Amino acid sequence: MNITEAEFTETLEENDIVFVDFWAEWCGPCRQFAPIYEQVSAKYPDVKFAKVDTEAEQGLARAANITSIPTLMAFRDKVLVFSQPGALNAAQLDDLVVAVKGIDMQQVHAQIADQEAQAQ
Repeated sequence: MNITEAEFTETLEENDIVFVDFWAEWCGPCRQFAPIYEQVSAKYPDVKFAKVDTEAEQGLARAANITSIPTLMAFRDKVLVFSQPGALNAAQLDDLVVAVKGIDMQQVHAQIADQEAQAQ
């Protein structure tokens, strides 16, 4: 499902876990990764798998600091927990979904709070 810049925040707010594939039609590796992304997404109906067309959504791509595509990002409780350029194979993506689902978000939120406190 392609999402726009206007839908991005809403997508993060309405879903506990969101994977976002930043891609473009002209990108060969993106086209190779697309069926893998779709195949793995079917295995996890409790996870939101979204796509952002970097050509159509240049502002969002800029805001996300996308410099290479495909880039895959994973968010859990609206926190970016993974970001990496390059296509993954099905096993790698499957392992990543399992890893993101297993993150202790209480610990992550505590680390964020500590960092914010130290920054003040």
